[in-house]
Amino acid sequence: MAAQWKIDVNRDPYDIPLAELDPGHDDLFAANKMLPYFERLRAEDPVHLSESGPYGRYWSITKYDDIMHVDTNHKVFSSDIRNGGIRLGGQRLESEPDPLTHLPMFIMEDPPKHDEQRKAVQPMFQPQNLLSLEPLIRERAGLILDELPRGKEFNWVREVSVELTGRTLATLFDVPQEDRHELIHWSDTVERLGDPEYFETPEAGFMELWKCWEYFDAVWKERQSRKVPGTDLISMLVHSPSTKDMSPNEYLGNMLLLIVGGNDTTRNSITGGVLALNQNPGEYKKLHDNPDIIPNMVSEIIRYQSPVAHMCRTALEDTEIRGRKIRKWDKVAMWYVSGNRDDEKIHRANEFLIDREGARHHLSFGFGIHRCVGNRVGEMQLRILWEEIQKRFKKVEVVGEPKYLRSNFIRGITELPVIVHSH
Repeated sequence: MAAQWKIDVNRDPYDIPLAELDPGHDDLFAANKMLPYFERLRAEDPVHLSESGPYGRYWSITKYDDIMHVDTNHKVFSSDIRNGGIRLGGQRLESEPDPLTHLPMFIMEDPPKHDEQRKAVQPMFQPQNLLSLEPLIRERAGLILDELPRGKEFNWVREVSVELTGRTLATLFDVPQEDRHELIHWSDTVERLGDPEYFETPEAGFMELWKCWEYFDAVWKERQSRKVPGTDLISMLVHSPSTKDMSPNEYLGNMLLLIVGGNDTTRNSITGGVLALNQNPGEYKKLHDNPDIIPNMVSEIIRYQSPVAHMCRTALEDTEIRGRKIRKWDKVAMWYVSGNRDDEKIHRANEFLIDREGARHHLSFGFGIHRCVGNRVGEMQLRILWEEIQKRFKKVEVVGEPKYLRSNFIRGITELPVIVHSH
């Protein structure tokens, strides 16, 4: 598949005939070359039909207000996995799916089921729970930073971004901290199912994911047997009427949703922030001069990185956006990575400005019923980590080129070589 759809990532998108422009090619994301594609589409064809690329027929929604319209209109635009789900490449199911590879999860359900299952885990993310988590996250962030080599190059993603999110996830699930590496491995596997460098076939990747089910099946049974119900995410699933009778593939689907949602997004914002500050030294100076800016900077990092590049929906009826006629069953991609750079909505949208007014008004967490349930945990981890970095380091210096994830879904950074400089 990768060989069949190979493209020249260095080709100027303005030289490509508009009808042939397909911004969803994974290679563009691996090369970090997709932003000019979206810039052209926002200007010339904001509701853009692609028909000839690796993902078949789909619409690209590239402007902020149009993305909001789709995201908040779940009666017309479905997330249901049976209708094609939330990412490019998902197909409508005409018959009974293969339980090996069909992994339902509440983000790929429509109401009422979506709302009931989401409610099962929601208490974990209430303000009082987050307050009790804060000291633990701060302690861990400090430990991670204190163990970093001084004056020596290392990969920030592996040593910091993944470490912090992995430790937080293990706490939310109440599993042993030493198992966090497995959680990270399964999270990575989800994004690499279609990458021939990792798995010869997607099925081989799915076999790896079923090890995740085996692990959490044992956790489930242990939580069921407790006399006093736990307050962790698995206990919540065990005891909620809407989730206590899930089939194995639905349980695996929901676990992977919580793992990817709790790890990939935050870790790529942690990495993306270091990169953006290095690319914009004036902003790094603003941070030094005024550490109180960190909460606002966190929102700007999440906007600028856009760790979830897109979410898909399927039209349940014929509809129109900007006069373009979208047919029933058409796939629609909301490109958050593009809407977050829409300068009709966000002033100087292509610039990274940590003191930006209204920095929270970004699309990265989605809107409507599917808005990210754990967004506050993500923001809190970023805020605490930057507070702790500022206490210890004059600068986290990027000393080499970043490597990007080959995925049009998670906008990820896999390697960022840095050296840390103490005060």
